[in-house]
Amino acid sequence: MKLISWNVNGIRSVLKKGFLEVVREYTPDILCVQETRALKDQLPKDLILENYYSYFSKSKIKGYSGVCIYSKVKPIAVNLLGKEIFDNEGRGLIAYYDNFVLINGYFPNSQALRRRLVYKLDFLSYVENLMDSFVNGGKNVVICGDFNIAHTEIDLINPDSNRDSPGYYIEETTWLDSFLNKGYVDTFRIFNKEPGCYTWWSYRTRARERNMGWRIDYFVVNEFFKRNVKKSLILDKVMGSDHCPVFLELSDVVS
Repeated sequence: MKLISWNVNGIRSVLKKGFLEVVREYTPDILCVQETRALKDQLPKDLILENYYSYFSKSKIKGYSGVCIYSKVKPIAVNLLGKEIFDNEGRGLIAYYDNFVLINGYFPNSQALRRRLVYKLDFLSYVENLMDSFVNGGKNVVICGDFNIAHTEIDLINPDSNRDSPGYYIEETTWLDSFLNKGYVDTFRIFNKEPGCYTWWSYRTRARERNMGWRIDYFVVNEFFKRNVKKSLILDKVMGSDHCPVFLELSDVVS
């Protein structure tokens, strides 16, 4: 089973920048999109993908946030995250499959001067508790999306000068350390320990051309499900957004 996660920075915008070509090339069984900035009824017909079921969250703020899941396999159920302050911003969807639970999340940006750090930490705690509840109930879990956190110094350009930047605040990296140490796995780092592997580049200063980026988009699984991870890649040649997609292939999962 192939999964792709992509912060598209506006789903209607990325349609004009090769979105459908990416879907055709990689043929994901499940496609998780973040920062849709649109409701399902606002989409052009080209974004109602043939052979996919589609599920959208919605933000109460027009043109802001939002996630969606396209799935060739019809999930048993799809729910919002279940907490109003996050669902009002369209921060996530939970899809239930026979063999695992999938969470597609658009994690909040903590913002300069830590303006939304408390909100971000509340979100992180809530998502972690969700993951724990599924695992403790005997389910495998995959969480993907734009975490808006660079984990360690090899996950961003100029880590020293960015130490007090949103997405690399000590509170955020400490949470991610703790989360992964308790039994969750950053799938990309199973296969690749190298620096300079990024998923987001600022539109300013030709950052992508110079590979001055951050790795803030992830696929994370529970420890037991790690055995099913066949590949985890950054599709850094795919353009169309300030983020590139990330890719996960799972073995022995009925699709």
